Amino acid sequence: MASGQLSRVEALACAGCRHACHVMLYCDTTTQLFGRIPIRHVVLMQMRFDGLLGFPGGLVNPSEETLEAGLSRELLEELGVALPISVEDHVDSCYAPSSSSSSRQLITHFYVKKMEEEQIREVEKAAASTATDHGQEVLGMVRVPLYAMQGGGGLASFLSHSFIGNARSQLIDSLLRLNLVSPAELQKALANSLKIHTKAARDLRTATETLLKLTCSGNKQFDPQQHNPAHA
Repeated sequence: MASGQLSRVEALACAGCRHACHVMLYCDTTTQLFGRIPIRHVVLMQMRFDGLLGFPGGLVNPSEETLEAGLSRELLEELGVALPISVEDHVDSCYAPSSSSSSRQLITHFYVKKMEEEQIREVEKAAASTATDHGQEVLGMVRVPLYAMQGGGGLASFLSHSFIGNARSQLIDSLLRLNLVSPAELQKALANSLKIHTKAARDLRTATETLLKLTCSGNKQFDPQQHNPAHA
């Protein structure tokens, strides 16, 4: 068992721990982007209220409900549909990265559920039209681009974004385990993603330096004494 991972029994026996359940919904597809790039699979994630990417789900209380019942409740709020989640959909449980927001250890339970393409479309429609959390805790559903494009676009660009907790590693592990992308494709995407991330860091530093220069220039142009009637 990987470091930080727990069995389901061990996770539920953790006294005083908080629990959160999330699920990756996906399906196969024969559609093509621009009529020539095979999309192959649809994997759903969401843009959260904090600007981070993550999977649908949230906090659950195992003392009052099963993990699966709690996850279904969260999905109803975030997606607008009550999707049945079973124990068979459970992939792993592990300690979440430490956070200063709470002193109680958080354990995350990850699920994967395969659906039909039409069901995925219905989930997307409901998430934008009837879900109570739409526009608040959830800013919108997004599809993970599993293809590669010239210049590093596609999966590489997607992986360079910011993810909540261990959502990025959950995505990568699932893509490999389910053979949704090949190891070679994923390795190339990760390498290009690192290049994109490095360039983005340089762009942010340049933007910060430019802002500081503009701020300093603006402060110099503004003389409080010249604009104070008391000094007239």
